[in-house]
This record gives sequence, C-alpha cells and structure tokens, in this order.
Amino acid sequence: MSSISAPEPFKIAVQDDVLEDLRQRLALTRWPDEIPDSGWKFGTHLAYMKELVDYWQHQYDWRNHERILNRLDHYRVQLDDISLHFIHQPGVGSDPMPLLVSHGWPGSVYEFVNILGPLTDPGNFGGDPKDAFTVVAPSLPGYGFSHVPNQRRLGIEEIAELFMRLMTEVLGYSRFGAQGGDWGAFITARIGLAYPEHVAGIHLNMLPVAPHPSERSDLTAAEMEFLKEAEIFLKEETGYQWIQGTRPQTLSYALNDSPTGLAAWIVEKFYVWTDCHGDLESRINKDTLLTNIMIYWITQTINSSFWLYYQMRHNPWRLGRGDRINVPVAMAAFPGEIMRPPKEWVQRVCNLQRWTQMPAGGHFAALEEPERLVEDIRAFYRDLR
Repeated sequence: MSSISAPEPFKIAVQDDVLEDLRQRLALTRWPDEIPDSGWKFGTHLAYMKELVDYWQHQYDWRNHERILNRLDHYRVQLDDISLHFIHQPGVGSDPMPLLVSHGWPGSVYEFVNILGPLTDPGNFGGDPKDAFTVVAPSLPGYGFSHVPNQRRLGIEEIAELFMRLMTEVLGYSRFGAQGGDWGAFITARIGLAYPEHVAGIHLNMLPVAPHPSERSDLTAAEMEFLKEAEIFLKEETGYQWIQGTRPQTLSYALNDSPTGLAAWIVEKFYVWTDCHGDLESRINKDTLLTNIMIYWITQTINSSFWLYYQMRHNPWRLGRGDRINVPVAMAAFPGEIMRPPKEWVQRVCNLQRWTQMPAGGHFAALEEPERLVEDIRAFYRDLR
C-alpha cells in the first residue's frame, strides 16, 4: 500500500566538520603522473586538476553557493520508502503553467539555477508574464538531497512514476509540461509515453530513445551518418558507462573517499560534453563545476547516482515495437550534444511539433545556453497552455 507524507520545507546546511574534512583531504591529494604533453587526451588533464583543487582549497566559498541555493524553495517528501528532494518555485503571472524539469548525471538541480528565475518570473527578465511557469525540479532519487544511506535504487520507469505521484498526488497538478536532458530526458520521455493524460507536451534537449529495430527502414543519408557517429561514440566515449553499469560499487570506494578523484571523474565529462572547443571555462566556470561536485560530495551520493547505468545495462527501458510518444514533443538540438540525431530520426519516435537547431551549446544546456533554452521552452508551451 502506497504512502505519502506531507512535504516539509528543506534547507541545505552542511556541517562545518564536513567542510574541514574536505579541506584536509584536498591538501593531502596524492597526484598521479601524466604522459608528457598529453593534455586531455587520456582523461582529465593533470595541470587543470591541480589548478582546480588549488582554487577549491583557497578561493571557492561553499557557504556563498549554499546561500544562493537556499534562496530557492526546497522541500522533501517521503513517498513510500523514498526520500525525495525537490525545488518548487512558484510562477509570477496570471496563470503559471506547472513544469517538471529533470536533470541527469553528472549533474544536479544546481544546473537549473540560471533558468529558474526566467522561467518562473519572465516579466522580471525581459519576457512576457503570460509565459510564466511554476517549476518543480526534483533531485533524482539517489542524487544529492534525494537520498538516505542504503535507500532502494530506482530505474527509469520507477522514477517516472514517482515524479508523476509528486506532480499529481503531492502537488495537485493534473496537467503539466515536462523538460529534461540526459537521464532527465529518459524520465521525461517515459512520462510522455506512459502518462499522456497528464502531460501537455514534453521538451527535450537530448533524444533518449531510438526507433525499434523493425521500424528503421528507408533511412535517410543523415540518419545513416548519425548511426556511424553513434558507433564512434559508443566505442570511444562510453568507458564510464561500462564501469558504472557493471561494477559501480567498486568504483565508489575511490570516488567517495577522494574529493580530487571525484572531481576528476566528473570534470572530464564536462570537458568532453560541453561545446567548449578545448576551453572548459569558456562554458562553465570553476564555481559552477565545484558547486555541482560539492552536492555529490556532501551527500555522498556518487555510488547511488551510478545505479541508472547498471539498471539500463541489465534491464533497459526502450521503445517497443509500435511504441511512439504521441504527446506534443519539442527538441532543442545543441551542436555539442553527445548524440546528435537528425530531425527525421526524432520524428520516427515521437510527435515532433518543434525542432530548434541551436547555434551553440552542448550537453549541459541549462548551464551553457540558459537564455536560448528558456526561450525555446517558452515558445513551445505557448500554444499548449
């Protein structure tokens, strides 16, 4: 029998001894060597990591970012045996539309700090108050503040169901929009497929699903080229998926114990997946990188965050024969995204109503191109309110 507690306001308050322990661990980092002149070719660049850790020790101010995060409206709710954290930011306007936004790995709800204001209060950011949203941004179960030690792990379908319960049973929204990238795109797509009666439409900045093999006839030249690119990605860029998807517990001992190791593991993904052209901080600065990493560190959730990779490798959620997402779908296609399917591939799996080819930006759209992402979300939902 399912049970739901009343949501309780939540405040981020990291104990001083946690921060002191972090400083000591950073100071005691035992650095590896590096192949001369290799840069980022074999993984996270040693020189950059030393620079980042020095900044972390001597200039980064967690308390400042904690205050910034606490300006938002945080809550926790108990849904059966899952402790779920979420931001519930009310819209400012005559009739704000509820919007569920979902992050992925190695991100967090911190990804949304630059879009929450423009989405909820467009009139204060040069927009039309009629475009206001009330935004619900949960931390994925097992991520950040949505975790307690030894909490049960959830897969894509279970998280989608949990988020549906949050929106409908806890918050009382019978109809809403949903947006997501990375794992958030999987969850958003699943919600659109499984709960169309509650979803006005879904907005994606990464395509999480592929046509069933039986429905891939008459591929265009662009689709064939995309499949070739996907093969290269699967060969060269998915080592982290194999480790996290097969032996996540073993890796967790190192990353949960060493903040430098944790940062190196996460930063490499930001370097490769952003549209940075070799200059990471042209897209995401040190404070943003470290605040996102800090959320994993202070909550000790790197291990639990790996679960979706294990689940997807051993019990994947995919579209079956004949499955199609029939609610209206928008796709914001960023050129630096890790997988870049053409429009016709996307149309095979969903009711694509809006396709926006973005001029810049990568995998972390809300951090890299917040204004473009916000405007695309606004434009898509204007006719769906």
